[in-house]
Parts: sequence; C-alpha cells; structure tokens
Amino acid sequence: MSKFPKDFLLGAATAAHQVEGDNIHSDFWVLENLTHSMYVEPSLAAVDHYNRYAEDIKLLADAGLNAYRFSIEWARIQPTRGEWVEAEIEHYRKVLECCHDNGVTPIVTMHHFSSPAWLIKQGGWENPETVGLFTAYCERVVKELGGLMEIVCTINEANMGLQIAALMRDMGKRPASDVQVGINMTDPNNIMLAMKEAGEAFGVDPRQLNTFISLRTPEGDKLVMQAHETARDAMKTLCPHLKVGITLSLHDLQALPGGEAHAAKEWDEEFSHYLYALENDDFLGVQCYTRKIFDENGSVPPEESAEKTQMGYEYYPQVAANVVRTVSKEFKGNIVITENGISTTDDKRRVEFIEGALDGVAACIADGLRVKGYMYWSLLDNFEWQMGYSKTFGLIAVDRGTQTRYPKESLKYLGALR
Repeated sequence: MSKFPKDFLLGAATAAHQVEGDNIHSDFWVLENLTHSMYVEPSLAAVDHYNRYAEDIKLLADAGLNAYRFSIEWARIQPTRGEWVEAEIEHYRKVLECCHDNGVTPIVTMHHFSSPAWLIKQGGWENPETVGLFTAYCERVVKELGGLMEIVCTINEANMGLQIAALMRDMGKRPASDVQVGINMTDPNNIMLAMKEAGEAFGVDPRQLNTFISLRTPEGDKLVMQAHETARDAMKTLCPHLKVGITLSLHDLQALPGGEAHAAKEWDEEFSHYLYALENDDFLGVQCYTRKIFDENGSVPPEESAEKTQMGYEYYPQVAANVVRTVSKEFKGNIVITENGISTTDDKRRVEFIEGALDGVAACIADGLRVKGYMYWSLLDNFEWQMGYSKTFGLIAVDRGTQTRYPKESLKYLGALR
C-alpha cells in the first residue's frame, strides 16, 4: 500500500540544456565553447533527449511514476529577438502529448538557467526589459500549448543569482558546494580569462555580463521576481486552469549555539524576502539537496567524517522533510518538491537516499503539510553545468557514445513507492 495520497505526483526532473543537446542559440553554449571556458567540457549532443524523449518518458512511466518535470528551451523557441520558430513549438507539443499518452502529468519549467544568447547581449537578467521579453515568450508558448499543460514553473531557482553573489563575496570562506548547481572554481586565473572572453563573445563589459547564474544585484533580484509575477499572471489570464508557481534553491539551515542569527539571515536571503511575490502562486517548488550548519562565526563545513556526494554535498536525506517543515511555517500554500536527489556512482546509496527522503515527506503529509509532489533529480545522468558529465544524479545511466539507456535499480525503487 502506498504511503502517499492517490493524487500525489511522484516523478523525476530534467532541464533542457542538460539533456537535449545541441542547444546552439543558448548563452551557455557560448560560454562552454570559450577557449578558457569555466566548463570542464561542452554539452554537445548531451544525452540526446531532444530526439529520445519518447523512450525516456516511457521508461519513467513503465517504472510506475506519474509525473515528469522538464523545461522548454527559450533559445530554441526564439533564437533571435523577434523570431519565433514554429517547428520548435511543435516539438514541445509532441513532448507534452507523449506525457499524456503515457499517463504522466507534465510539470513544465519555462526557464531553467539557460537563456537565448541575444538576451544576454542586451543586458540579460539585470535589464528591466527582460521582464517583458520573458513574459512575451511565456505567452507565446501558452497560447499554443497551454491546453496540454497543467502545472507550470515560471523560473527555476529564482534565488540562485543571490546565492552565487554570496559565494563570490565570501570567496575562500565558502566551498563551491554551498550553491546547489555545478560550479567550477578551481582555477582563479582561468576564471578571469573566461570572464574576459565571455565579455568579448557577448559584446559587453565582463563586469556587466548578466546570465541567469551571474552575480545578481538586489535590483536584479527584484527584476527576476517581477518577471515571475508578470509571466504568471499573463499565463493564467490565457489559461485559467494552469497551476503556476516558481522554484527556489533552499537548504536545511541548522544553527549551533551562537549561530542562530547567521542562520536566520541566510534563511531570509534564501526564502523569506521572496514571500511577497508568492502570494498569488498556486504552489511553491522546493529544491533541496543538503544542509548548512552555522556557529557564532557563520557557516561551518561538514565534519570530516561525514559522507559526501560527488558534488561535495553532505549526504543528508532528511533535507527534504526539514526544508518543507521550515517553509510551511511561513508559506501556507501547496508545495511540490521539484528537485531532490544525490550524485553518486553507488546506486544502493541512491536508493537509501530516496527511501530516507520520502519517509520524511510522507511524515510531513501525515502531519497535515500540503506537499503535493516529489520530483527526483534527475531522470537521466546528464550535463551538470560547469562540472560536465562526471556527476551522476540519474535514475537512468546513459552511454553517450551510443546514447543507450540503462535504467538503474533506483528508478524501479522510486516507481514502486506509488
């Protein structure tokens, strides 16, 4: 007997740039192919999900899962400003239809880190004009595909830019694993060269290069949330049936004696100061992988003896339940865990992580908290941003030489929990 309600959404997630391949109009494609790129390798054909989505969705459904979170790639839909590629709209129509044909609820993310290169040349995510440009893209997609969509995340990890700004501000005091995205900060000289070349590639001052995961100013932070609110309202006007929310990167912040003020400040930066923009959302997407601990001096690293994942995160399956409980103290709406998972080569540990995480989620539901779904990250081993293909989060392994899929035991285990 399942430990979850019948309508609970249990599935897995991907992001377009990390799995589709050949996203040549993206800002990340530009950055990956610089001479001194911070990316350890380029995405290239990725795991060819663009062409193999039907096989991947069927593997998900056959395992027993009933939801799939994926992103639509803005750079494919609008490769240049003012150009709309109808063939790409039709591609995503087929992906949505494939979900429905397999009894899978699609959870669509409109922006998952990557942006059209032309947007960055025009000031990116610190340019007020981006609010209207993003909204126009969302409107175009929903006008054409909204009848096939049910749940929509406007922006993935809207707070990531502030987290990266904090990481850079405290350079040397925080490990790169303090942010929940693949960041390569091993060579400061290469970072400076990469920034210079990126500025040249986009035709901007390197200090004014504003991709979605660049260092964000407080003004840029407000613009991102304005883009969310404006796009949300526009999509719901066109398609009132849509359930629209946003996702945030959140940690389980724990305080040792004397560390309470540091933990409270970090929680406000990660979550509380966004509450004003969530009031009219249908749900909040919670994305969490590990905890942070604070003492009187600030954040402290995990114990040397603590188990670490490939990403350098402390292995901590309790994070999902703990973050849900903390969020629920302030946010009273529905919650979907849109990302939670582990990068490891040991699939037995992945199964144990999932077991621990979902035991905690089930306990939250039993206590009356409004958790409506859980999306494991990730469906496929994929391109972990600047860290390349070496970090294996997936429920399905992929031989990138042949693009052959190899479902892991963890996929079967997760599906059986329904």
